[in-house]
Amino acid sequence: MIYKPNLLTIKDPLWRKTVNLSLVLFFVFFADAILSTSVPGLVETFFKSPIVMGFVLSFSSIVGLGVDLIFPQIIRGIRFNKLLFFGILCSLVFSLSLIWATLTPFILVFLVAMAIWGIYYEVIGFANHQFVADTIPYRLHASTWAFMGVFKNLAYFLGPLFAGFLISTGPRVPAYFAIIFALVSLLILYLTKKQHERPLTIEVEKISFVCEIEHWGILFKSIWPIFIMSVVLGIIDAVFWTTGAVYTEVLTKTSFWGRWFLPMYALPSLFVGFIVAKKGIVSGKKKSAMLFFLLSGIFLAMITVYDSILWELLAVFCSSLALAVTYPLIEGVYSDVIERMGTQRKHMIGLCSSTTSISYIVGPILAGFVSSQVGSKMTFTYLGYAVIIVAFFLMITTPKKIKLPQTQIKKWKD
Repeated sequence: MIYKPNLLTIKDPLWRKTVNLSLVLFFVFFADAILSTSVPGLVETFFKSPIVMGFVLSFSSIVGLGVDLIFPQIIRGIRFNKLLFFGILCSLVFSLSLIWATLTPFILVFLVAMAIWGIYYEVIGFANHQFVADTIPYRLHASTWAFMGVFKNLAYFLGPLFAGFLISTGPRVPAYFAIIFALVSLLILYLTKKQHERPLTIEVEKISFVCEIEHWGILFKSIWPIFIMSVVLGIIDAVFWTTGAVYTEVLTKTSFWGRWFLPMYALPSLFVGFIVAKKGIVSGKKKSAMLFFLLSGIFLAMITVYDSILWELLAVFCSSLALAVTYPLIEGVYSDVIERMGTQRKHMIGLCSSTTSISYIVGPILAGFVSSQVGSKMTFTYLGYAVIIVAFFLMITTPKKIKLPQTQIKKWKD
């Protein structure tokens, strides 16, 4: 089913809120893209091992997974703009901690920086899901995620190109510029804060990891296909932003086109997001997402067919083109489910956010190990094979409709 959204109407308050949030996210993600490009190489330079790099980077997601467990239980009456403010503040602290790490390059200092990075990313993700579920009508969920994704991916397209220049000027320079762009996002948030005054009325009695895990286990039985796909999508992203970032630096030294390896991964989402937003897909999101997920794996597996940088860029572009369609469709499915859960949506948001944490725990370590055995280029080919296998499995086993255990959910405390 196709719905023609009225999302791009300047007088529409939903449009204004979405645009303002997207602008805030653009600058905070631009800061993050600069650091995401520079940090893997920085860590590998200090510790001389792709495996150690993978473990250090994955620590941020270990902390992030802990945040996913406790966050739904500790928020009460926090307004959306304050939640977003806290996320941007964590971004600033992360940049400062990286500067500290370059001055005192001990592994413990890097782990502290990674922990802050993990908190930042989960808070931003929680805020985004809350915004869509609480503000945007059901029929516009996929379109809104696609539109916001354009700004996010523009940041992650331009960030690596800008970071490539900054890295050559000194190890701390990327962090200095990340601080500047994070401050710009705070300024925009301050100027538009009145549009995000709706509070999150979530009451809690105590923090219980066991209780939250039990809730996740119940929800997982209903959403496991999209959960698995989200984890694999996150692993793909993690591999590109770890092994891919290092490989981009290597290619840059051998060819002018080498610097485009990582930006080519982000490029398709700049225009595909507008197409998905315009289509306004309401039904059939799971089936469409799995088809494009399969295509992404096929193109990724073809990266080593020819020994040519231009061929590698083409394979990455085509794979990312398919992924650019997959992401907003999956996010749209999550938002549909989150909206159906009412006051218990916080548990689904936490479970949804955990996929990124799990991906970035497994992804960097797996990529570091495989890369140390077969090289960076072959790592992407093996990743493509894995995606193809998972895609076929999900296409065969995924039920047509996600059925929530409403009887059990109603028994949970608000």
